[in-house]
This record gives sequence, structure tokens and C-alpha cells, in this order.
Amino acid sequence: QVQLQESGPGLVKPSQTLSLTCTVSSYSISTYTYYYWSWIRQPPGKGLEWIGYIVYSGSTYYSPSLKSRTSISRDTSKNQFTLQLSSVTPEDTALYYCARGYKTGGIWSYDYWGQGTQVTVSS
Repeated sequence: QVQLQESGPGLVKPSQTLSLTCTVSSYSISTYTYYYWSWIRQPPGKGLEWIGYIVYSGSTYYSPSLKSRTSISRDTSKNQFTLQLSSVTPEDTALYYCARGYKTGGIWSYDYWGQGTQVTVSS
């Protein structure tokens, strides 16, 4: 059973960088398969918003709307991948999830999710 667990500060001040780590168990993120190790968020009262992903090779892809502020990296020795979102504002307040995604016939799906971690941007 693959497990994902988010960790990081729950409160970030405006203009600072939000940093979250996802620790993956029972599956290596560097395994040569096309899973997309993803970050997704849900602002209060809104739907899910995809942030970006990293794949087994270390290649990344980001949402165009967040690309200028987003960086996803990995530590294969710890089987973790990390989200950094810079210059945060209160609009970045959300429940942040890490998840494992895949595509079948062009259709995206996510089969494993972390429990989510609340991040609030406030001074």
C-alpha cells in the first residue's frame, strides 16, 4: 500500500516562501514508471487546483498560473518530494495535498493521496 504524507509549517507570512514535503512509503519515486508525483491544493470554498508534478527522472511541470512562483524538487535518498511556492499571499491559503497521478488514454487519475495539510498565509 503506497502512502503519502505531507509535512511543513501551517502558517506562512505574506511574501515568504511556502515549503512542504511529501514523504512516500512503499514505492520509490525514482522507479522508472510514469507516475506523476503531484501537488494539488484546495482553497477554502473552492475546488481542487493542480500545482505541478515531478516524475521519476526529476523532470517537472507546473501550472502556468503558478509557474513563476513554483518549484518542485526531490530527495531520492529520503523518497521525498518538496513544493516551494514563493511570494505567497493570503490567496495561497489552502489545504495542500500530495498525490500520485497517472494517465490512461489521455485521462488523468490519482490513485494515492496524502491526508492534506492546511497552510494559512497571514501576518
